[in-house]
Amino acid sequence: MPFLGQDWRSPGWSWIKTEDGWKRCDSCSQELERENSQCTVTHDLILSSEDEEIFNNEECEYASKKRKKDHFRNDTNAQSFYREKWIYVHKESTKERHGYCTLGEAFNRLDFSSAIQDIRRFTYVVKLLQLIAKSQLTSLSGVAQKNYFNILDKIVQKVLDDHQNPRLIKDLLQDLSSTLCVLIRGVGKSVLVGNINIWICRLETVLGWQQQLQNLQMTKHVNSGLTLSDLPLHMLNNILYRFSDGWDIVTLGQVTPTLYVLSEDRQLWKKLCQYHFAEQQFCRHLILSEKGHIEWKLMYFTLQKYYPTKEQYGDTLQFCRHCSILFWKDSGHPCTAADPDSCFTPVSPQHFIDLFKF
Repeated sequence: MPFLGQDWRSPGWSWIKTEDGWKRCDSCSQELERENSQCTVTHDLILSSEDEEIFNNEECEYASKKRKKDHFRNDTNAQSFYREKWIYVHKESTKERHGYCTLGEAFNRLDFSSAIQDIRRFTYVVKLLQLIAKSQLTSLSGVAQKNYFNILDKIVQKVLDDHQNPRLIKDLLQDLSSTLCVLIRGVGKSVLVGNINIWICRLETVLGWQQQLQNLQMTKHVNSGLTLSDLPLHMLNNILYRFSDGWDIVTLGQVTPTLYVLSEDRQLWKKLCQYHFAEQQFCRHLILSEKGHIEWKLMYFTLQKYYPTKEQYGDTLQFCRHCSILFWKDSGHPCTAADPDSCFTPVSPQHFIDLFKF
C-alpha cells in the first residue's frame, strides 16, 4: 500500500493502543503547529519592518518543513521514550523479523534515565556508560548520542545535588573526555555520526562538568542524633568488611582516627584481595614489608592495575534466554516460557556491550 503524504520519508503518525482501539498521539503535532505559528508571525514582522519580500510562498513552505525537521534533530533536551521497557535482541534476519538490534536502539529503549534515580541501579548505569565511552561511542546513532549525553547530564546534576558517588562520575568523565579528544584529533580516520562542531561542543560540556565536580565542596551535616562514631568498634569493623571497593575503605578511614585504624587492618585487605583475585595472581605481584609480612593493601591496588576486580550491583538488566529479550526485572516482559524465572540471566555491563557486537 503506497504512503500518501507530503514527504515519502516521513515515519507517519504516532499511535497509542487504547480499549476503544488505536488513537493518534497529537501532542507532538500540536506543539509543532504552535511553534510554526510563532515562527510565521516572527517572519511577518521582519518582512513588514524591512518592507521587503524575502521569501515567496514556496520558500516559506520549505522553511516551515525545515523547522519541523530541526525540531526533532536539534532538541538535545528531548529523549526518546517507549512504553515497553524491554527489547528483543536479534542479530540476524528471520522470516518473522528483518534487520538486527543495535546498541543505540537498546540504549534508547531500556529507560536508563529512570534507572539512575534508583540507588540499586546507579552504579550499574554509570559503569555501562563508561564502557560505551571507552569503545562504543561511535557506534551510537544520533538519537542514542543525544540520550547518552542527556542521561550523563542528569547523573552529573544528581551528584552535584546529593554529593554521592563523585569518584565514579569523575572516572567516567575522564574516560569520556579522553575518547572525545582522540576522536576529534583523528577526524576522518573514524566515522563520526554528526558534525565535528557538535563533538567539540560535547567535549567542552564534559570539561565543564569535570570542573564543577572538581570544585565540589562536601557540606558537613550538623546532626545531634546518633552518628557513625557512636557505634561500637565491632559494628564499625563489620561495616568495613562489607565493602568490596578498596577506595571506599580508604575514604571511610579518613572520617575519624578510629576508622583510620580499622581501615588499615591487614586482615581486612587480605580478605579483599582474596575476594577479587586468585592465588596465582598473588604470587606474580607479591609485595613484602621490611619485616617480611605481606603488604595486602599495596597488593590490592597493585593487582587492580593488572587484573579486573569483581563487580557488585544492587540490580542489573536481565536477559531471557527463552525469548531473547533484555529487560529490567521489576518491569518484566511478555515471557512465554513455562518457568520464566529459570530462563533469566543477570547481564553485566560488559555482557550488555558484547550482546551487540557482530
